[in-house]
Amino acid sequence: MGTITKGILGGFSGKVGTVVGSSWNSISYMRSLADGYTDPKTEKQVCQRGRFAEVVRFLKTMVPYLRIGYKEHPAGQSAYSSAMSYVLKNAVEGCGADATVDFRKAMISRGCLVVPGDAAVEAAGGKLTFTWTDNSGNGNAAADDVAMVLVYNKVKAEAVYDLGAGARADGTAELTLPGSWGDEALAVYLSFRNAQGQSVSNSLCLQDDEVISSPDGGADGEEGSDDDSGQGTFG
Repeated sequence: MGTITKGILGGFSGKVGTVVGSSWNSISYMRSLADGYTDPKTEKQVCQRGRFAEVVRFLKTMVPYLRIGYKEHPAGQSAYSSAMSYVLKNAVEGCGADATVDFRKAMISRGCLVVPGDAAVEAAGGKLTFTWTDNSGNGNAAADDVAMVLVYNKVKAEAVYDLGAGARADGTAELTLPGSWGDEALAVYLSFRNAQGQSVSNSLCLQDDEVISSPDGGADGEEGSDDDSGQGTFG
């Protein structure tokens, strides 16, 4: 029950029906009671939660990379939030527990810097070797642009990356893989930033292995690469 403290025209404290009266710093105010929280778990909510969880599982492994790759994010939005928004909107298939990230459509870097030509990746001896054609002078591409490489382990939900793997003019870069990864399915990316750190390129997905479920229902590795460039997978 509410209590009037300064006459009928004054403020009140407590609850009257669906209205709560109170004061702060001698200022009286009223607010409505909050509606009870309900979680009906509608089909749409379950669908979106599953999609969101899959994107978080992917992007949380590469936050420092995203800070550069999405440095041109809109005002009032963090680089991570901008990446979340893009991947959710453009690179997720299915709903709920069946939601999956389409790694070829998932950009981990977005910008106007020109990408290199004929980019590819090969695996041997526990490391990945990236190659590309130096296209310095094509648009805003410069010889000293910096290659950023990343590989994501789909089974372990882990990523390793190098934010300064080499220069555009080098035409090649390497990344050593953790020995514990074995022959598990990978998604491999290459992007560039300029030497001043002011602009970045769109990321290129150079390899996207298929995850094969083992007989016990767990993820067991990959059957092969979906990469139609014919480059090998780590194994």
